[in-house]
Amino acid sequence: MKPYSLLILLSMFIFTNQTTYSQGMKTQFSGTSIGHPKLNGSTIYNAETQTYILKGAGKNFWFAEDEGWFEFKKIKGDFILSANLQFIGEGENAHRKIGVMIRSGFDTDAAYVDCAVHGDGLTGMQFRSKKGEDTDEIKADISAPEFVQIERKNNTYTVRVSKDKQPLVTVAEKSFEFGENVLAGLFICSHDENVIEAAKFWNVRLEVPAADGIDGYQQQSPSRLEVIDIESGNRKIIYETSTHIEAPNWSRDGKFLLYNSDGRLYKFDLETKRSSVLNTGAATSNNNDHGISFDGKTIAVSNHVSENGNSHSIIYTLPIDGGEATRITPNGPSYWHGWSPDGKWLSYCAERSGNYDVYKIPSQGGDEIRLTNAEGLDDGPEYTPDGKYIYFNSTRTGMMEIWRMKPDGSEQEQVTKDDFQNWFAHPSPDGKWLIMISYLSVVPAGSHPHNQRVMLRLMPVDGGEIKTVAFLYGGQGTINVPSWSPDSKKVAFVSYTY
Repeated sequence: MKPYSLLILLSMFIFTNQTTYSQGMKTQFSGTSIGHPKLNGSTIYNAETQTYILKGAGKNFWFAEDEGWFEFKKIKGDFILSANLQFIGEGENAHRKIGVMIRSGFDTDAAYVDCAVHGDGLTGMQFRSKKGEDTDEIKADISAPEFVQIERKNNTYTVRVSKDKQPLVTVAEKSFEFGENVLAGLFICSHDENVIEAAKFWNVRLEVPAADGIDGYQQQSPSRLEVIDIESGNRKIIYETSTHIEAPNWSRDGKFLLYNSDGRLYKFDLETKRSSVLNTGAATSNNNDHGISFDGKTIAVSNHVSENGNSHSIIYTLPIDGGEATRITPNGPSYWHGWSPDGKWLSYCAERSGNYDVYKIPSQGGDEIRLTNAEGLDDGPEYTPDGKYIYFNSTRTGMMEIWRMKPDGSEQEQVTKDDFQNWFAHPSPDGKWLIMISYLSVVPAGSHPHNQRVMLRLMPVDGGEIKTVAFLYGGQGTINVPSWSPDSKKVAFVSYTY
């Protein structure tokens, strides 16, 4: 949480209005033919996996006449439309195409822009600037991407793609006058009027970003609680709420998630998909730095208090089933981030004398021990399951990068070095992986704000290539704390949309 403790004060005025997420992803969209294809198209939605199978024919989306199948939603204002996608089967025509599209209307010659992926891998931004004109194209340098995205901001449309789980690459950015209300969705075209082709779309997300000037504190966003399968990359929204929620922990027995909202902690039952308030005693202004001990018996929270004329975060512990909270850190601000595997120590970020560094303290209370003393921000300290290292993030080299050290603060070494601001590296329970949240380089190194296009990235704990497992709209609150499933197969996180 760090400099953002103001969130607790503001969130006290927001009431909880939570609704269980069911099959809303399908009801967002409707299917229709564009033009007059000889063969009818269709969409099959799998509510369990939250995937779409589009089938369609059609001559082409090209020149001044489009023909194919379109699964769409009417929307106005700014938004980001994203999806993973792949053809099903070898196909009949190399020029068959799938992708994400934004249209000004249903007419066969309507103005539109898309990110189109062809059967032979050709990819690009295709567009018809005005109704009745011929289609034009800006080709991408990347062939056959697995992930595509279009963002609309005012009248500017940006197409981005990713292949092999690498960061997004911008294909093109252009301005179009499509009007305020548009149709946004998924499309397929066989390029052969006598053939129906099929394609799979998954991780489909339509996200509405914050309006200019909204930083996430004045107007907090509704939330999507998600779980990603690390091996398949498939994301599932398991809960959606109009309330702002943050920072899910996965219980050690795998039965529930723990998250914070409006200063309280909530247990989300993974079987019933229902939330309930956890009794935290007098600690009712909790921020998004909380977590469960390795033995599953105790929770550490960072609770906002006012004392001696100051308002700051203090670390407390309480039983896993709830109860009165016991104060651990005598001084603030202190933000919890890790338990030692033996349960004897808590690691945390704290500001002392104007500088944020990493500390540890006995879990029963006592004297705190300073582990880092570099200029700038050191944050997010978390123990590995074997207790050999503490991973943390630091701005000491200019960018926010992931570091690690021995539990006594010795042998501090840099783990990541790239063009992103990397925060909150969480080791998997089996000790094989780190998952982190990464911001674009334009975000200041010492800041982890709301309302950003961010990535969840996966890295072997012993070093190696970093892979992007999710692109989302989020940031502060998405994955601040340990959120791996006990079997190391899944990760829970929160994405946001207005």
